[in-house]
Amino acid sequence: MHSTERQTRYRWTYLWVGALVALAGFVLLGVGLASAQAWAEASSALGLCLLGWGSLVQALNALMLVSQPSVALPLNTGWLLAGTVVWLAGWGLIAAGIRREPESTEGPSPAAGATLYPRLARYQDFYWGTLLAYGGGFLLAEVVILLLQTVLAGGGTPSDLVAGAAKRGGGMEPPGAFAIALAAGSMVAFLSGFIGASRARRLSPPEATIGVLYLGLPIPIVLTLMEQIPELQLALGYHLHQVTYAAGLLGRPELAYWLVFAFLVLALVLGVNTGFVAAGSGRVDVKMGFELFVARRHVEVFRPSLLLGTLAVLMLGIIPPLLIYFIIRSAEASVERTRIRKLGLDDPLAAASDLNRLKQHEQSPTMMMTALSVGGVGVGVMALIITLSVMSGFEAELQRKILGTNAHAVVSKYAGDMTEFHQVMDDVRKVPGVVGQTPFIINQVMIVSEGNVNGVVIKGIDPDTVGEVADLPKNLLDGATLDALSHPETVAPRSHPDEGGGTEEGHPPSGEPKPPVVLPGIILGRELAASLRVKVGDHVSVVSPMGTEVGVSMPTPKSRSFRVVAIFYAGMNEYDSKFVYIHLKEAQDFFDVKGATGIELKVADIDEARNIASQVTKALGGYPYRARDWGAMNRTLFSALRLQKLVMGIILSIIIIVAAGLIVATVVMLVLEKRKEISVLKALGVPDGGIVKIFLAEGLQIGVAGGFLGLLSGLSWCVFIEKVGIKLDAAVYFMPELPVRIEPVQTVLAVVIAVLVTYLASIYPALKASSVEPVEGLKAE
Repeated sequence: MHSTERQTRYRWTYLWVGALVALAGFVLLGVGLASAQAWAEASSALGLCLLGWGSLVQALNALMLVSQPSVALPLNTGWLLAGTVVWLAGWGLIAAGIRREPESTEGPSPAAGATLYPRLARYQDFYWGTLLAYGGGFLLAEVVILLLQTVLAGGGTPSDLVAGAAKRGGGMEPPGAFAIALAAGSMVAFLSGFIGASRARRLSPPEATIGVLYLGLPIPIVLTLMEQIPELQLALGYHLHQVTYAAGLLGRPELAYWLVFAFLVLALVLGVNTGFVAAGSGRVDVKMGFELFVARRHVEVFRPSLLLGTLAVLMLGIIPPLLIYFIIRSAEASVERTRIRKLGLDDPLAAASDLNRLKQHEQSPTMMMTALSVGGVGVGVMALIITLSVMSGFEAELQRKILGTNAHAVVSKYAGDMTEFHQVMDDVRKVPGVVGQTPFIINQVMIVSEGNVNGVVIKGIDPDTVGEVADLPKNLLDGATLDALSHPETVAPRSHPDEGGGTEEGHPPSGEPKPPVVLPGIILGRELAASLRVKVGDHVSVVSPMGTEVGVSMPTPKSRSFRVVAIFYAGMNEYDSKFVYIHLKEAQDFFDVKGATGIELKVADIDEARNIASQVTKALGGYPYRARDWGAMNRTLFSALRLQKLVMGIILSIIIIVAAGLIVATVVMLVLEKRKEISVLKALGVPDGGIVKIFLAEGLQIGVAGGFLGLLSGLSWCVFIEKVGIKLDAAVYFMPELPVRIEPVQTVLAVVIAVLVTYLASIYPALKASSVEPVEGLKAE
C-alpha cells in the first residue's frame, strides 16, 4: 500500500530571489509611470486588479487600442518595458520554485476499485449555481436597498426611477425608510445564502468570497467615489439623492455605505450557515427538539446558581459576590469533608462514595469557562446598553434645548428680505402639520455696556406670535413677560451717572419738564448679562457694523441704546451668551428692513419636519422661497452625535467579541470532551447538520443567557441612574444631572448583536465537531 498524495516541494532560493526581482520590476514600473505622468490613469487599473476586474477591463482596453492605431504610446516607454520584463521574470522564478513531487511508480493499493467514501464521492470543487446564488443574491440585496430607500423616502415609484424623475418629498422619513430597506435587503441576502448552501450541501467559502468581491463590491465603491468625483455626482446624484441624504445623517456617507455592506455580508453568512445546517444532510430538517435537549444536558447554562451568580456580579461588581461565593463554598466543603471523615471511621465504603459524589459536584474547567463566557457576554451587553442610553439622553436633552430656542423649520428667500411675509404666512398656515409661525429678523451686532463689550446675534421677534414657535416666554426669569418688549415703560430704569440730556427718562438741564424718553426694550441671556454686568432696567448700546450713519467727516457704525427689560435662561451657553431679542419693529427700523428675514415654523411632529418643510416649499411655489427643517440647520451637530454613538457602540462591542473568544474555547473544549458521544451519535445515523445544530445550540444558549442577564442589569443600572441621578456641572454640560433615555430599538439591538456574535463564534467549533468520524472517536474504546 502506498500514498497517492502528491506533495508540493518549495525551493525557497527561487522564491526569495523571484520576490526580490518582482519587487525591483514593480519599482521600475513605478518610475516609468511617474516619468510618463500616468499615475492618474494607472491608479484606476491597479485598483481594479486588486478586486479581480483588472484583467477583463485591461483586455477590453487593449482591444479598443488595437482598433485605434492612431493612439500614441506614452513617452519614456523604456522604463515601462524594463519594469514589465523584470516583473514577469520575478514571477517566473517564483513559479519555478513551486513544484509537485513526481507520482509514485508503485502499483495500485489493495483497496483499488473499492467504493469511495460517500462524503468524498459527492465532493465537487466548485458550484457555479452556488456562486450565482451568493453573488447574484448579494447584488440583488444592494439594489433592493437602493430602490426601497429612494421609493419610500422620496415618494416615487420604480417607473419614476427608470425615467429619472423620482419625486421629492411626500414619503417616509429617511431613517424609517432606511430601516425598512435594510431589513428587506438583509432578508434577500439571507435567502440567497440559504439557497446556495442548501443546494451545495456545504458552506462553499470560495463561491461566497468570489461572489461578494465581484458582484457585491462595485456598488459601495461607486457610492464612495460619487462623493469624490463630480462626474459621478452629476450622473447619479439626482437619482440617489434620498440614499445620499440618509447616509449623510451619519456625518460620513462613505462610512454608512460600508457599514451597510458589512451588514449584508453578515446576513449572507447567517444564511449560508443556516442553509448548511438545515439542508446539509440532503433534505430540509429544521427540527431542533433533540439537538436542544442534548445541548441543554451538555452545558447546563440555565442553572439558577449560574444565572443568579452572574447577575450578582453584573449588579454588584466582581469582588463582593466572589468573596461571598468562596466563603460559602469553603464552609460547605469543610463541613462536608468533616462529615465524610467521621463517616469513614465507621463505614469506609460509604465515605468513599460520598467523597466521589462531592468531587462530582465540583465544577469542571468546561463549566467554569461556560460561566466566564456568560459573564463576558453579559458585561458587554450591559456596558453597551448603559453607554448608548446615556448618549441618547444627551442627544435628546440637546435636541430639546435647541428646539426650545429655535424653530422646527424656517422659511426664507434665497436672496433679499421677505417684504411680503404676511401673505407668505397666510399661505403657510394652510399646510397640514404647521401649528405655529412667527416672523423674525436676525443679524450680528456688538453690544456695549459700561462694563464690557461682546459680539452677539440679535433677533427681532413678534412678541404676540413667538410663543407659538419657541420656548422664550417660558425661559424668562423672575416672572418677566414678553409684553415688556412692546411696553418697555413698564420696566423701571436703574439710575446711571450719565442719565439725562433727553436720552433717558428724567428732566433736561434747562429745568423745563419734558416728556420722558423711553428706550426700546431688549432681552439678554443670563450668561451675557453677567458678562456685561447689567441687570433688568440697565441700558446697553447696540452697534451694527453693517449699517452706517453719516458722521461729521466719515460714515460711522449705526448705534442705538436699549433698556434691558428681561433676562432669559435657555440652559445652553451657546444661546445664553450669544443671543439677544428686540421687538420686530425696532429691528426693522434699526436695520432698515422692509419686512422680515424669514418665518419660523413649529410643526406637530418634529420627525415629519423635513416632509412638512418640503410641502411648505411646494405651497409657496418653490423659488425664490425655501424651507429648511431643524435637522438640516443643525445637521453637523447631530451627525457628530450619531457618529460618536456609533463609534462608541462599535468599541464597546469589542467586549462581546472578547467573550466570543471564550465561547470558542468553551465549545472547543466541549467537542474534545464529547468526542466519544459525537461518534456514537453519528454511528446511530445523526447527520453532520444535526451535530452542527447541537453545538450551535450550546453557543446560542450562552449568548441568550448572557444577553438576558446583560439586558436585565443594564436596564436596572439605567433606572438607578435616572432615579438617583448623577450630578453634573451645569456650566459645563448645560444640564444639572446625567441624562438617561432608554430607547427600545437600540436596547434590543444590543442583545441581538450579542446573540449573533455568539452564534458566529460557535460556527467553527460546530463544524469541527461535525467532521469527527465515528471510527476516530471509538477506536480507543
